[in-house]
Amino acid sequence: MTSPATLGELRTAQYPDRTVKQELQSNLLARLRSGTEVFSGLVGYRDSVLPTVERAILAGHDIILLGERGQAKSRLIRALTQLLDDMVPVVADCEVNDHPYRPVCRRCRELVTELGDDTPIEWIGRDRRYSEKLATPDTAVADLIGDVDPIRVAEGRYLGDELTIHYGLIPRTNRGIFAVNELPDLPERIQVSLLNILEERDVQVRGYNIRLPLDLMLVVSANPEDYTHRGRIITPLKDRFGSQVRTHYPADMEDEIAIMEQEAAPPPQSIPVTIPRHLKEVIAAFAAQLRTSTQVNQRSGVSVRFSIGALETLGASALRRAVRAGEPEAVPRLVDLWTVLPASIGRIEFDSLEEGREADILARALKQAVATVWRARLGGENFAPLLERFEAGLTVDTSDSMSSADFLAQFGVGAGRGPRAVPGLDRSIRRLGVTEESPAGVAGALEFTLEGLHLGKRLNKESTAGGGFVFGDI
Repeated sequence: MTSPATLGELRTAQYPDRTVKQELQSNLLARLRSGTEVFSGLVGYRDSVLPTVERAILAGHDIILLGERGQAKSRLIRALTQLLDDMVPVVADCEVNDHPYRPVCRRCRELVTELGDDTPIEWIGRDRRYSEKLATPDTAVADLIGDVDPIRVAEGRYLGDELTIHYGLIPRTNRGIFAVNELPDLPERIQVSLLNILEERDVQVRGYNIRLPLDLMLVVSANPEDYTHRGRIITPLKDRFGSQVRTHYPADMEDEIAIMEQEAAPPPQSIPVTIPRHLKEVIAAFAAQLRTSTQVNQRSGVSVRFSIGALETLGASALRRAVRAGEPEAVPRLVDLWTVLPASIGRIEFDSLEEGREADILARALKQAVATVWRARLGGENFAPLLERFEAGLTVDTSDSMSSADFLAQFGVGAGRGPRAVPGLDRSIRRLGVTEESPAGVAGALEFTLEGLHLGKRLNKESTAGGGFVFGDI
């Protein structure tokens, strides 16, 4: 059906006159009635954060999101646009997306008065109804609200003419959602400029005698510690937000893994890269260990981006080894987990008393994570036959550059001999979900088994000069 092109056609089509908050409420209620997912792409918030957000929308509130870094605050804000209509009408060529029924800028008011039902309209999508600004110390009121446009003055208009105003980001997001990320970083004198927007719903520009009643939803994010760290949110501004929503890190391992799988960048498609489930569990357990460590600055937090980056590094390490060795598939082994530490150490803020011990703290947390997953996966298994081989003098080398074939050859696996050549290995790979058809997967399962035995003080493990490790009898 052809969309109305004039104000008269819009009235004839009985297009509803509603504010952006009423639009969000109506579309949210429609999704709740149908049972469809309200927000897609947000893992771990279904029973905690999202109900609070939904109540805030239904209440018609502006929202402040509080949470440490890497808790998907920006993603959650952008997800609100999913509740906007696909297309809405505006007065054609309007800078502030005026509703044809209720124009607020002078240009559109005069146009509607002059043309009436013949006023041309256009339709805009969700992309033009959302804007966000990262709060920085150099942000000016002109960026957010607007300022005099010297070009328009030079064209002959009077300085006091409203048409000389160049509108800022907030007026240009009229009839949409405007977001400010890291609000405490915004200077207090700039925060004052938001007071009228949240209460009186209007803006004032450079002392012009105008009132521009805006129709928008304002959403901001902040780290709770920023109230006393880099800056603070002024009390009158905090008071004007109707709802406060507290975000959090993934509550369980399943959510952390789901986020990693969803967000991690795919590796180059030169050869297949398969990351075993148990190593994903180790990364999730690793992040959980750090989030409870007294040696890590918990006010800063341990972002989910830490887990995502660790997963990407793990896959990259396996891919590098497989390509150099000419293997047909890349499967990370436990030795690849140690490559995560130097790549991730800069993501964590430690207690000031731990200066110089950061690498040791991360290594200890990683060992605890491996031990936790190993007990859950392989605990109770009988590894006595395997340990007997080490007691008889077997030693096993490993490194992030050693091919899977070379690693397995130390146990006599390969050249027609499968996993059964190693006592108990067939049971281990089944419990780890690895197939015998994948030599790289079998190598990973075996190395994981050895690492757990070492952490359980049943095998010795020493570092080598080349950056690798050697397992042997205690």
